Amino acid sequence: MARDRRPAKAPKAAKVRKAVLTRTVEEFEAAFWPDEQPVDNAVVMTMGALHQGHAALVREARRQVGKDGRVAVTVFVNPLQFGAGEDLDRYPRTLDADLALAEEMGADVVFAPTVDEMYPNGEPLVRLSAGPMGEGFEGASRPGHFDGVLTVVAKLLHITDPDFAVFGEKDAQQLAIIRRMVADLDFDVEIVGVPTVREEDGLALSSRNRFLSEDERTRALVLSRALFAGRDAGAQGAKAVREAAAAVLDGADGISLDYLALIDPLSFTEAPDDFRGEAVLALAARVGSTRLIDNVSIIVR
Repeated sequence: MARDRRPAKAPKAAKVRKAVLTRTVEEFEAAFWPDEQPVDNAVVMTMGALHQGHAALVREARRQVGKDGRVAVTVFVNPLQFGAGEDLDRYPRTLDADLALAEEMGADVVFAPTVDEMYPNGEPLVRLSAGPMGEGFEGASRPGHFDGVLTVVAKLLHITDPDFAVFGEKDAQQLAIIRRMVADLDFDVEIVGVPTVREEDGLALSSRNRFLSEDERTRALVLSRALFAGRDAGAQGAKAVREAAAAVLDGADGISLDYLALIDPLSFTEAPDDFRGEAVLALAARVGSTRLIDNVSIIVR
């Protein structure tokens, strides 16, 4: 069993004033638990290139633990979740800007390990499996992706040992699988989801948006329009939701659709036409050379 580095809770809380950049587990532990004062802790796991969507996660983490709690932001581009031909080398690295934004939003410590620090023995031979929940949608398009996600999330949960771990609802399948991992494997942490942050024109914030040309960004707006159209059709049933979203996407110029699906959020499988209740309308598409994902929650009646 992993050692619990946190002391037992007590009424008085410690105060951590300034964000500290740490690159090793040892440095992180010294910075995140600088004394014996017991406080609530939260972690926000990112791959860097932070934007206002990430800022919302850090703000929520701070809200969860209060002004005297501790908030960690991890910045690690995890090679295990990138497949052949994906954009691992292209993925933006902006650590100085990430540190500044994390501190501004209320983080106390930024943990930005190297690959060798996270995987000192090379790529792990033993990994977590996402199982059936990871086989469809993003998992079908990116085989092995969620196994890599769960493996690094599990490692980071052990390292940071938080009371709360905050994730964005934009990565809906990832959030569902992490919640199931925590429940199935008895991780002692509360998973908190934060709604997707969007530009005023509806485009979901993403680190990959920076790869879009001006024209491609304009074309990408059809993705959120399709989701909103589907959401507006929720009162007419599941079939109407799919048809409304598909009608917006039909013939959209410069968009290569990967999938559009109405999903049961508990099992993350396709919802049948007679489905009733809360669902996730999700899509993935390539705009130019950039692959984007988005989703909205829907009440289907």
